[in-house]
Amino acid sequence: MGENKGEGFGKLTAGYGSRRNPAEDGGKIGPEFTFGITMDDAFAEPVLIIKTAWGGKSLYYDFRPPSAGVYPRTQNDIEKNRNPESGSGHYYRLMLDHVKHVLGDIKRVCPDYDESQGYEIAGFVWFQGFNDMVNRDVYPPLPKDSTENRFANYSVWMADFIRDVRKDLDAPQMPFVIGVMGVSGAKANEDNLKFREAMAAPASLPEFKGNVTAIPTSPFWDEPLAAIQEKYEKVRQMAYLLKTKNKNEANADGSMTEQQQRDYLKKYEADLVSPEEVALRERGASNAGYHYLGCAKTFAVMGKAFAEATLEMRKK
Repeated sequence: MGENKGEGFGKLTAGYGSRRNPAEDGGKIGPEFTFGITMDDAFAEPVLIIKTAWGGKSLYYDFRPPSAGVYPRTQNDIEKNRNPESGSGHYYRLMLDHVKHVLGDIKRVCPDYDESQGYEIAGFVWFQGFNDMVNRDVYPPLPKDSTENRFANYSVWMADFIRDVRKDLDAPQMPFVIGVMGVSGAKANEDNLKFREAMAAPASLPEFKGNVTAIPTSPFWDEPLAAIQEKYEKVRQMAYLLKTKNKNEANADGSMTEQQQRDYLKKYEADLVSPEEVALRERGASNAGYHYLGCAKTFAVMGKAFAEATLEMRKK
């Protein structure tokens, strides 16, 4: 759903992923697709998925849970006139408002809903993280000899988030899945690894034993597609180096025309990326790395894993 664009609903199918207009098929899938298929196989009753998704959002500010208190602006926030206190937790509230809106009139989106049967909130999946991981203001780098995790506050806020969502939905034991950041797969840098650790940490708290699970998504990262993406990044970098007359590249003296630069890049790309790799990228990728390359295969196995984890918790 979009904050000011309404919502899209109907029977689950491909097309609910990455919608610019929530009411129109986006031509893509997210984890909800195979999550829904797996859940449908497990239940005789109808399954309703309520998905709220806004890009470029953080836990520390946008989804900040009430128990974490109002976001304390940093000096950089003040100087750059961003992140006003009034916006602290805005998307947390939007998310809860939408969930309650849907549950308040389920027949609106599910005409076959049997009101006499009622409903059960069977689980919650949290899949977010990139904007927190790359923030060096809220999560400042630590001294090199520090043994602490600079993302430790994310763990605290994630635990607050779980408690608050359960309270606000009146579902105290609701199974909760944390989809742990998997961008970069096995090639993740130290910050990425530390962030994954902080994301997963709440699942180890005694109070959440048996009803909160952290699912690593790095094993689902498509390494072949990522390798091709790295080559295209080199092409973009070369375009920049030519344009800026880098002293170590072909346009060091600035004599190349724009057309000559384009011709150079075309050959550079052809030498770097094989026709087979071009075809694989066209079939398998539709977005940037921070969106898991928009790889349907990646999202498909994620969704299945999230569903299986939810079902496993429900057995306990």
